[in-house]
Amino acid sequence: MVSAERRLLEGRAWDDFCEQLKAAGRVVEAFGDEVDPLDRAEWYRFMARLARNGLERFAENCEPERPRLRDTPWRQSINFQSPDQDHLLAEFVDGAHDYVIRGNRGGLPYFVIASWRAPQPADCGARDWAPVGVAGLAEFDPTALQTTGFITADQVHFDAAGNFTVHVGQTRPEGAVDFLPITPDCVGLLVRTLYHRRVETAPPSFTIQRADQPRPRPVTPADMAAALAKAGQVALGYAELVRRWWQDNLARRPNRIRFDRAVYLSNGGVPDRHHGFGTWQCAADEALVIDFTPSACNYWIFQLCSIWQENLDTYEDGGGHVTKYRCSHRADGSVRIVIAESAPPVAGNFIATFGHRHGGMSLRLIGLEAGAEPPQVALRRVPLAALAAQGEAALDAVPPVISGEVAE
Repeated sequence: MVSAERRLLEGRAWDDFCEQLKAAGRVVEAFGDEVDPLDRAEWYRFMARLARNGLERFAENCEPERPRLRDTPWRQSINFQSPDQDHLLAEFVDGAHDYVIRGNRGGLPYFVIASWRAPQPADCGARDWAPVGVAGLAEFDPTALQTTGFITADQVHFDAAGNFTVHVGQTRPEGAVDFLPITPDCVGLLVRTLYHRRVETAPPSFTIQRADQPRPRPVTPADMAAALAKAGQVALGYAELVRRWWQDNLARRPNRIRFDRAVYLSNGGVPDRHHGFGTWQCAADEALVIDFTPSACNYWIFQLCSIWQENLDTYEDGGGHVTKYRCSHRADGSVRIVIAESAPPVAGNFIATFGHRHGGMSLRLIGLEAGAEPPQVALRRVPLAALAAQGEAALDAVPPVISGEVAE
């Protein structure tokens, strides 16, 4: 086997990285005519974002001696990421070291710090991955994240000013009040910060350092070979993930939401929430009308996404999603969401499809009260002409599709 150092110095690691990106881009061909020109345009933008994500994470932020908690790249919303959440990542080569996270919660109502592992061979930088293609993900998939431990803001101890310290490692240090365990094969940490009303909230701060405080060192050829392999495999892994989720799962139940803990946890989820996933379909002359009564919980969000599980381009302007803290309720306490290209004459929380005719949707509930279960979701697909002529009375002629079941 050629060493990782030699692969990098001879240019093979770079060539293989480029071929991995090519292979990731070609995954879209598995969709055939199912994707339209807008989907394809967004696919290649998705690929560019994945390339940026992988390089940011592994070429810029995977130094064993200098850990950092860095936000994910701008506009990267992999796997239904909530606009009300920020994701701070610290990448590890393995779980051999101890760390200390210090910070201040600011006005943040909630956060969770999780540790995870993924199939990631120690010699990944010494091997060519592009020739193996998608089959190589069985052995090397930085996207197949499994949460191994977590600590929430409700468990962390804060001083009067909101400061906190969390120790991280395989063994709890003597005297540590708050501790997050990691496994020997740990490949990193993720901090999910949750805002209820972002513009009104003082931002938090998080820092991380190795407990033994080693001196930084220059990058090595072997480091870069591994970084390029991981970055390329991230792009391929997420390309295959959105294909698999759409074709093998969600698209089989159009216009339905299903709460499946196993599916959510298969990609780095944390069991402090219920997360329901589904797909939506809506022609240009139709509307989707969704009704549900929110469960008693700390926070919930309904999101409309593209087929690639990305938030619609409207989210920066407050569109594409409805939350517990930005919604109107009906007289009976239920929430109605109306999805269409333009707002029909029906009262409710409107979400514009922004030129899309299909995509993914999700309903996430965090901090459910004891005994609370995810809600039943009723969906009606209604012609816009009927709504224009009859208003809400048009809904009475359409039997609802009922979903929201919790998978066993």
